[in-house]
Amino acid sequence: MKLYDVVVVGAGPVGLFLATELGLAGCSVVVLERDAEPSPLKAMPLGMRGLSATSVQAFYRRSMLADLQAANDSRPEPAAERPRRVGHFAGIMLDPEKLDLDALPYRIPGPAQDGEMTSLAALEEVLAARAVKLGVEIRYGAAVTGLPQDDESVIVRAGEEEYAGRWAVGCDGGRSVVRGLAGFDFVGTEPLLTGYVMDAVVADPEKLQPWFNVTPTGMYIRMRHMPGYVGMMDFDGGAYDRTQPPTLEHLQSVLRRVSGTDVSLESVRLASSFTDRAMQATTYRNGRVLVAGDAAHIHSPLGGQGLNTGLGDAMNLGWKLAATIRGDAPDGLLDTYTSERHPAGAWVLDWTRAQVSVMQPGPQASALQGLVCDLLQTRDGTTYVFEKLSGYGLRYDLGSEDPLVGRNAPDFELTDGRRLGDLMTDGRGVLLDFTGTLRDQATPWENSIRYVGLPATNDLGYDAVLVRPDGVVAWAGERDFEHAASTWWRGRRVVV
Repeated sequence: MKLYDVVVVGAGPVGLFLATELGLAGCSVVVLERDAEPSPLKAMPLGMRGLSATSVQAFYRRSMLADLQAANDSRPEPAAERPRRVGHFAGIMLDPEKLDLDALPYRIPGPAQDGEMTSLAALEEVLAARAVKLGVEIRYGAAVTGLPQDDESVIVRAGEEEYAGRWAVGCDGGRSVVRGLAGFDFVGTEPLLTGYVMDAVVADPEKLQPWFNVTPTGMYIRMRHMPGYVGMMDFDGGAYDRTQPPTLEHLQSVLRRVSGTDVSLESVRLASSFTDRAMQATTYRNGRVLVAGDAAHIHSPLGGQGLNTGLGDAMNLGWKLAATIRGDAPDGLLDTYTSERHPAGAWVLDWTRAQVSVMQPGPQASALQGLVCDLLQTRDGTTYVFEKLSGYGLRYDLGSEDPLVGRNAPDFELTDGRRLGDLMTDGRGVLLDFTGTLRDQATPWENSIRYVGLPATNDLGYDAVLVRPDGVVAWAGERDFEHAASTWWRGRRVVV
């Protein structure tokens, strides 16, 4: 039996992104996917998803953004000072003109500074092609049924086949088989609502208002550019039996109730349901098994954070697991996957819970809606929500008081025209030495860290910045550069 470095379970965007990260680092990887064929729910319109700015940057840094834009038949947009999309909170749209750019000092305009719309089908197409190019094996129609592990390896059973891995990662969704087989605790809160999305023909579309509509009985969504797309939230306590596909009659009944109209559906091509059940694994590692994406955390799709949080998991875990496999990771590096990403997942659960609370029917929630709406009309309110939705506000605690350390790195532009994103395509960390004085100290690390000694067009006042393979700033220097650098090198725990 072949021994892989990693067996990834689940060929969705999270599992495939993780596989590309591991393949880029030279690991042997097999991906096992339960479904034999792609689900039609992953194509437009029901497969529509929003990528945050930091997720877009992840694709850009691995030279996959152009491929993704081509798969979505979208054109690259020129860099702009002000973001074009700032999102919503609980269906309350934000005004880009109210965004306070001065409060976002680490956002440097560039080719990947804003969010993008995509489909799950396009994501998987691009990621699968890149994974295969990197030597990753993908097995479709391989439903996992067993997962015994010992101190050295994991055996992943799928039908009559067995796949041995030094590590296994469950990226197999909210109903994760891996999570159950490996004995992860999954805790949280039960649902208040059942949500639906459908691709339907509406007989009288003029009865429905465009975009997000919070009503006294729920919420519905209509997209001007996608006439067939309808989304709904019905505050039924999650009572709908989701083991059954929703019928046209049921969908029409819910739509009439939440919209307060007598609208009619002529036909429904595709439909699916969801809830706001919010659960999270108490740890993201159990022995030689790890979980990521929806296998690690589930919640309502409000705010579009699920996919982006999962991609963040994959970026964080990929380089750490690869370093562990190579044997050059410092003690405890893999444990920082949970310590860094678990708080990020917990925040997303609370973020979606807050939105559900604002949208609930009843006078208390209605009063809260008015208060939140007023706050979101302010520059501070708009900026706060944008920071959260874009990913710019996320900061890991790496033990430094410098406000840049632990954040997603700005896309610094060097004087030769290259940007940070151009320097990260091989998956290594990058040391940007804007003063050109650190070459000798960087030489011992040249196999894992790319050294670049050039000034930047906007260095934000720093002499040097060290960026981890996942794009997070591990160290930033200002005045006492040599002392700070030598202190970091002795610790060498934040990048390998």
